[in-house]
Amino acid sequence: MRTVVVIGGGITGLSTAYYLQKHILRNNLDVNIVLVEANNRLGGKVRTLHEGEFTMESGADSIVTRKTNVAPLIEELGLQDEVVYNATGTSFIYTEGKLKQIPKDSVFGIPLTIESLANSELISAEGKVEALKDFYTPNDKFTKDDSVGDFLEAFFGKELVEKQISPVLSGVYSGNLDDLTIASTLPYLIDYKNEYGSIIQGLSANKLKFQGNGDKKFMSFKGGVSALIDAMEEHLSDAEIIKGIYAERIEKQGDQYQVTLVNGRTLEADTVVLSTMHNTAQALLQDESLNEDFNQLVNSSLISVYLGFDIPDSQLPADGTGFITANSDDVKCHACTWTSRKWGHTSEHQRLLVRLFYKSSGPHYDTLIKLSEEELQQVALQDIQISLGITANPITYDVTKWHNTMPNYHIRHHQIVESLEQKMASHYPNVILAGCSYYGVGIPDCIANGEKTAGIIMEQMISNSI
Repeated sequence: MRTVVVIGGGITGLSTAYYLQKHILRNNLDVNIVLVEANNRLGGKVRTLHEGEFTMESGADSIVTRKTNVAPLIEELGLQDEVVYNATGTSFIYTEGKLKQIPKDSVFGIPLTIESLANSELISAEGKVEALKDFYTPNDKFTKDDSVGDFLEAFFGKELVEKQISPVLSGVYSGNLDDLTIASTLPYLIDYKNEYGSIIQGLSANKLKFQGNGDKKFMSFKGGVSALIDAMEEHLSDAEIIKGIYAERIEKQGDQYQVTLVNGRTLEADTVVLSTMHNTAQALLQDESLNEDFNQLVNSSLISVYLGFDIPDSQLPADGTGFITANSDDVKCHACTWTSRKWGHTSEHQRLLVRLFYKSSGPHYDTLIKLSEEELQQVALQDIQISLGITANPITYDVTKWHNTMPNYHIRHHQIVESLEQKMASHYPNVILAGCSYYGVGIPDCIANGEKTAGIIMEQMISNSI
């Protein structure tokens, strides 16, 4: 019997084990799967909390619907009837002391039409005229390995990027646009530019890819995103799942590997999947030849604060689902989701539930990370009072600090990952790096990476004639 040890029970590790089990059962193979998770629960950054009538997500709160690889999995798990979609509503940018609407006809703040650009209240007339150069300026130098910030500014100008696109895109990818590559963010933009001669025209021609589901751009489940984790765990009937115990080290033993757990147990593995943050993988391998690459990978941080109020969410000042903060000195949060408005299942009686995000890229983070939960609640309350004019006291709150756990795909990320892959294949055959540190941060990306990893393992097994 061959043994595969998956270290890390986040969405990628869990997906790897799930799809690998499918392959094993389908092919009637004699393979043992062991999933090792340091925490007492699976899911990693997916964690649903229930407090009174409120449902809160301390990590990822939804799944992007335009990435279609999740739909077959939902059907396999029997979760179709549990799916819920985001409510319709406008998104805003809080700037210059007030909420300004992000044009609906846009993708990550990038206009889909000239009309969308013309009607934006975030951009001056001069900025709109400058952005029109997208239609007549050819791309004669940018590739997918270049900075997405430099690329967008070259064709849209500085104002549109700074005031409308950057607040949205930086919020999604947790980094400065100048430090993020086109390949790791929106690789299709350069394809559209080259094919259509204009980013706007390319987006417009492919509009259905981004708005095919209308306003149903995100999905969750009636019981929260953790319903997906729970269902996958339940279906892992043939795998051994070890929770609450972390792996200490990995050592090569001939053609196999020995995984030592903190409780002294050792696991003999033919294949090891390191579905952990990159710094954890680095500590487990303890290999100087890998450190140069590992040390160049970057994580950022995030503090999430929920506030639940005993007031109707109709007291929100606008018909929308939240705001992103840009160029504001009076509000410390980077973004605020009006959760009870965006997700009906999160508040049984439509009482107001909001979620605020504080990122390490902001000037206040070093001070905020040292505050207690109660102190962070007061910071969030002040932000709500200033931005939304709501002065009520919350009846519940939740604070989660995701410190140094948010991968940041900087300009050299892709090359570093390629270098690590080559070194791992040479020095540690059958040890596979997986997860958001390398291959994408969204739930669909992590599931796709898990499925791909399971396929790689099967190919290795077949080549070794199991």
